[in-house]
Amino acid sequence: MSWWRNASIYQVYLRSFADGNGDGIGDLAGLRAKLQHIASLGFDAIWLNPWYPSPLADGGYDVADYRDIEPVFGSLADAEKLIADAHGLGIRIIIDLVPNHCSDQHPWFKDGLWDRFHVRDGDEIPNDWKSRFGGPAWSKLPDGRWYLHLYAAEQPDFNWENQAVEDEFEDILRFWLDRGVDGFRIDVADGLVKDFSRPDAEQPYSDQDGVHEIYRRWREIVDEYDGDRILVGEMWLPDPIRFARYLRPDEMHSAFNFDFLCCPWNAQELRQVVDDTLAAHEPVGAPPTWVLSNHDVTRHVTRYGREKTGFSFADRQHGAPTDFELGTRRARAAIMLTAALPGGVYVYQGEELGLWEVEDLPDELREDPVWHRSGFTDRGRDGCRVPLPWSSEDGPSWLPQPESWQEFSVAAQTDDPESMLTLYREVFAQRRAIDGDLEWLDLGEDVLAFKRNTHTTIVNLSDRPIDLPATPTLSSIPLTNGQLPPDAAAWLS
Repeated sequence: MSWWRNASIYQVYLRSFADGNGDGIGDLAGLRAKLQHIASLGFDAIWLNPWYPSPLADGGYDVADYRDIEPVFGSLADAEKLIADAHGLGIRIIIDLVPNHCSDQHPWFKDGLWDRFHVRDGDEIPNDWKSRFGGPAWSKLPDGRWYLHLYAAEQPDFNWENQAVEDEFEDILRFWLDRGVDGFRIDVADGLVKDFSRPDAEQPYSDQDGVHEIYRRWREIVDEYDGDRILVGEMWLPDPIRFARYLRPDEMHSAFNFDFLCCPWNAQELRQVVDDTLAAHEPVGAPPTWVLSNHDVTRHVTRYGREKTGFSFADRQHGAPTDFELGTRRARAAIMLTAALPGGVYVYQGEELGLWEVEDLPDELREDPVWHRSGFTDRGRDGCRVPLPWSSEDGPSWLPQPESWQEFSVAAQTDDPESMLTLYREVFAQRRAIDGDLEWLDLGEDVLAFKRNTHTTIVNLSDRPIDLPATPTLSSIPLTNGQLPPDAAAWLS
């Protein structure tokens, strides 16, 4: 079986992972020094958020040069050493590719090559399209014309009707594939093609049919290379059937499953999402993926400790009352559920430490453009991007860590048999033996239970302990008188 069909992948937000030179910012040297941490967790691959030169108007998703490394992170030679080191540990490297937009400091935009962007004449704003970061999706150039940006004004959208744009990105793919990169996570994969004849309400900048021809060509390119290189899509789409079209055998290999991430901690709703996900992927023969957190969303320890346990960009619930003990308990059960499902699983850095959303950052330190473009009403995503705690020897960091995080550092948890870190290591060590199709078991409406060959997963989302049919090989928390407590999970073999 191809490695990516059931891969365990660890997401690295490089700026906040590990600082190798003491300047408070994570970098490639820090990541290379901590590769053993990722290897010890049993992951097959690392997905890196953008590492390219960038003015950081949007955390690196405003790319100024697609063929180099941001100097704060290191050099192209450092990236090649990282790839080699990771491969030596049996870990593949997937990098972020941002084809919908670039930085306004990209040479094409600075040189005024306007046919490669969406530029319009006129005194009036071209249409009613809205930026996904708030406000209009159009801003003015110095000459008075308008340019399109679905995100920050510093992120002009490429015009994918121009052959030069297509040629450029095909060359960028080859540039990194030639350096040993094992795949690409494609940012805003649904957004490249626009239909300017339709109003904003119809989402004319999302999921247009023309995007599929782009990915068919990209699939041809990655298939030319040895080593099972892959394409992973990021699409927030409400229609599972249209979502699955991106995963046909001649397009992407897999895509992120945001319905699962957004789902509340509720047995019936989680089961429905799992069923719908498996049903959508089955006709195209693609593996589903499962993810609990990432660099854009509220960390799930926080979400699961609230009255409303789902996630929505429209309401991040900043400042809502949170029971961190309950959130941690549910997060421990959630990773056992997630890791046991068929397909691939992604883990966002820090969730293996049980980290929570940092919501009390000083406003003057916030960098997320969502904070600024919302008129300082949406506190944005900085709270899930606070650098990781490694030990008591950590230096300063570009966003301050809560003092209590020292108790959650890698050093503090490594030898603790009850820690979240120990649980993650045990989960991903045992996960390699789980295979087969999913078969639901009936243990009550508030209990999720399923078999995959000889492996059984039970997650108790009820308010009372339940009996287990056998002694578990692993449980998220200790059993109570031989019973599985509420908000806990067990694996049986």
